Amino acid sequence: MALDYQTLKNWPFGPVEQTWSQRDTMLYALALGCGADSGNADNLRFVYEEGLRALPTMATVLGYPGFWMMQEASGIDWRRVVNGEQRLILHRPLPTAGRFIGRSRVTHITDKGKVGALVVTARELSNAVTGDLLATVQTVTVCRGDGGYSATGQPSDEPLPPLPGPPADRSPDDVIDLPTRPETALIYRLVGGDMNPLHADPRSAAAAGFERPILHGLASFGLVGRAVLAVCCGGDPTRLTALAARYSAPVFPGETLRTEIWRIGQQAHFRASIPARNALVLSHGLARCAAA
Repeated sequence: MALDYQTLKNWPFGPVEQTWSQRDTMLYALALGCGADSGNADNLRFVYEEGLRALPTMATVLGYPGFWMMQEASGIDWRRVVNGEQRLILHRPLPTAGRFIGRSRVTHITDKGKVGALVVTARELSNAVTGDLLATVQTVTVCRGDGGYSATGQPSDEPLPPLPGPPADRSPDDVIDLPTRPETALIYRLVGGDMNPLHADPRSAAAAGFERPILHGLASFGLVGRAVLAVCCGGDPTRLTALAARYSAPVFPGETLRTEIWRIGQQAHFRASIPARNALVLSHGLARCAAA
């Protein structure tokens, strides 16, 4: 079955209601390495119940509709999909526990030919009790096996506006290295909800063209979120209002992620790499922080 534009645009997601506990909040932060330095009070606040706070990127896993592209009706070659971009807008600070509702829809489908097809899924995350809108999550998925679908006369949407790159005329203001553990992907898939075997099964990773299972893109996104939070927001999660980045290459569990940050007022540009193999893994990063 081939990708069908109208089927995806009208995909029946339905609302996803999720009850989230403080324990879940702590597990999410632990999956991203918070607590590795037990003496760091800035990290402890995300993994210890006294004064617990939620990492802003936790919004990317709440109300998640699951790996729906695995369903045959999608017409997508799910074994070849990879994350293209992640964009997050935070309307309110995230509670550390509660009931949440995620409402997802496919907003853009773009035929990029040999590159594949770009599918943009937008999710609005709300507090199920108060109805307050908490976050808007946009995910750009590169469906590498589905390019050229528009040759049959199907529509192809304009892509999202491009994310800006970092300043080319100066070095970064800050550089932060964050290590990951070999089992990071195995932990993250349990708390993040993305059970794609690409992140656990060597055979599935090989079928997708990778030498071994890769780290979830959202885990890498969460790691750069930690770096930006520390540098640009003074560690205060209530100050981060937006975070976006383009995925350039996979991260393998156990690698150290280096985030370079250029600060410009309440806005920051960033990129992330794996120094050990000189690989750029996230580019065109953009963050916005409210004033203290």
